[in-house]
Amino acid sequence: MQGNLSEIDIRSILQLINLGQRTGELFVEAYRSSVGSNIAEPQQHFPRKPSWFVFFFSGQIIYATPNTDSLSRLRDYLHRYKADKYLETIQVPAVASVNAPEYGYLWVLLEKGILTPAQGRSIIYNLVHETLFDLLSLRRGAFIFELGAPLTPQLTTLEVSSLLAKIMKQIQEWNQFSPYIHSAQQCPVISGPLQLQKALKPKIYNILSRWSDGQTSMQQIARYLNRDVLTVAKAIYPFVQKGIVQLIDKSSETTIVNKSKPLERETKISKVVCIDDDLVIQKTVKSILNQHGYETSSLSDPIKALGEVFRIKPDLILCDIAMPELDGYEICAMLRNSTAFRQTPIIMLTGIEGFIDRLKARIVRATHYLTKPFVESELLMLVEKYIGPGLVEGSQPNRIFLNPK
Repeated sequence: MQGNLSEIDIRSILQLINLGQRTGELFVEAYRSSVGSNIAEPQQHFPRKPSWFVFFFSGQIIYATPNTDSLSRLRDYLHRYKADKYLETIQVPAVASVNAPEYGYLWVLLEKGILTPAQGRSIIYNLVHETLFDLLSLRRGAFIFELGAPLTPQLTTLEVSSLLAKIMKQIQEWNQFSPYIHSAQQCPVISGPLQLQKALKPKIYNILSRWSDGQTSMQQIARYLNRDVLTVAKAIYPFVQKGIVQLIDKSSETTIVNKSKPLERETKISKVVCIDDDLVIQKTVKSILNQHGYETSSLSDPIKALGEVFRIKPDLILCDIAMPELDGYEICAMLRNSTAFRQTPIIMLTGIEGFIDRLKARIVRATHYLTKPFVESELLMLVEKYIGPGLVEGSQPNRIFLNPK
């Protein structure tokens, strides 16, 4: 089952999977953020479209997550139980699929007795609720549901219809906050402390002032306080209307540069590996990137490439998809199973354009997808986005086209 959200909405898709008692994975990708949506779209040269996975067993939801490697939301929920510190000490688990890293970490914490089953069920419920809140707000996008083995092991299953009824009611209430509040990722800052102190009980004021630092989002505050984000938004909405509390978008934050080490970037040349059995593309990519200050290695044999990648330890990997013996999806999946390359940017190169191919790249957790033919400027912008500019800058682009297979 697959299609566009203009043809069928997320609610109907979830209901169909529930009625059919299907087991498998639902993948949803946003085209762009909708007006009034809870989704904050990334502001980047090559924005990574927001996307999500929902896992089902016999029509019921096991788990749901944004398509990301980040453990930040799990860390926020663990903070409530003073268990967030353990994330740094456990090994990367193999218990979950590559699309559900936080689920695997959660199970390791359960197996070690750091969390109780009741705490684990509460966290899973909140993670699912949070994901569906975003998904049910979505209006533009594409989806695909694939039958398959269930995500294992399972701590709980969640009934779809009751979840949908509760979340849809919350979304209707959330939309009434517009235009003052538009995203759960907005961060409150108190601009009128004296006015706010007079309006609130001391305990409530202390809680709000503690988290209103311009760095902590309403969604994070809800996690810390064991409340849903609607409750937090309701509490601060009257003060936002009056200008006593301001909301800052995380996407507008300015990156702070450490000026105490101005030459640190220049002491390291970023390494790039290009895995492609097309020698012309190999040579062209290597020439472009070397010219712009990157140390580039080109590899043509996909099987031997795996060993070389572990030896070189690159900062970024460019990997062709259509190769003999071992394709790019398989290489990416193998690398992601290693702790050494769990966070390394992997960009898939292909002459094929289509939603299914992008989905496959997402499933193996590729960082980005670049379609051939592409020009030099596209390649450079993408590499710079993930690992920064090369050591030598200012070279004149040649606008070389790379031909697809």
